Amino acid sequence: MVTPNFLKRIRDESIADKELSVLLQQGQLVPIMHGATYDALREVSPMLASRNGLSTAEDSLADIATKLADLVAV
Repeated sequence: MVTPNFLKRIRDESIADKELSVLLQQGQLVPIMHGATYDALREVSPMLASRNGLSTAEDSLADIATKLADLVAV
């Protein structure tokens, strides 16, 4: 979940772009925006913001859970 607190942690702790890149390449990361915007995320992590994700402002948690289940279904 990308929350305002998470954005602050990214900014303060400087999560390494290399670590983030590995997670993104492996398809193990789906940003779920909750109380935060992609614009705010883009300011602290353009790499993560470039990834398609979901938002609780647009979908209910139940819908997000269903979409995530569809993504990981094999």
